[in-house]
Amino acid sequence: MLQVIASTVGHTVAEVRLCNPRDRSRCVGLQLIVDTGSTYTWVRESMLESIGVERVVKRKFKTIEGNVIERWVGEAFAECMGEKATIAVVFAEEGDAEVLGVTALKVLGLEVDPVTGELRKSEARLALIARTPAGNLGVTAI
Repeated sequence: MLQVIASTVGHTVAEVRLCNPRDRSRCVGLQLIVDTGSTYTWVRESMLESIGVERVVKRKFKTIEGNVIERWVGEAFAECMGEKATIAVVFAEEGDAEVLGVTALKVLGLEVDPVTGELRKSEARLALIARTPAGNLGVTAI
């Protein structure tokens, strides 16, 4: 069973299982720091390569120091706290941090409790309800 581990230095650490989205028998278990300031999830490129995650597109990122770097981005199937979803993953290079980013949290329906700092399942996902031009209601998850 996947669980959340609280770190002694105040970080939230999650146990995450990542799999190749086309072959879910190729998986790896990881402990990732939960970083709500990071848009993407960053995982060592050697780990992603070991399960056959494909590089899809190269993107530019601005580091906390203000430097612009380029990294490959792919897709992986993720499981954390019993929740499952396909997420974007950055192929982290030497010296890059490995983190579970905010888009993965949202897609998985997880959030960090602002009081305790613990990772928990969200009570509900945000949705936008709007009328279509024909007057019908449409729901879009955000």
